[in-house]
Amino acid sequence: MLLTHDKWRQFTNRPIPATTSSEVMLALSCDSREAVDVMNNAAKQSGTADINPVQDLGFMYSRALTDPDGHIWEPFWMDPAAVPAG
Repeated sequence: MLLTHDKWRQFTNRPIPATTSSEVMLALSCDSREAVDVMNNAAKQSGTADINPVQDLGFMYSRALTDPDGHIWEPFWMDPAAVPAG
């Protein structure tokens, strides 16, 4: 769930860290490279930004962005059959 700060405070009284810190990276498996781009492009329309260069290893493709609280979201696609041996 993505919650407002007010809603989050109903679950815990622990402080919300500054948006300049990163507590967690949430990797989300997508069905294709295109799905990775669709997710990131939709998020960018809400004010997020890519925080790392696009990673394209051929067998794996990923992009990373932050949400308004500074958490890192990394949608990725991977073809296990194409992973290099070793």
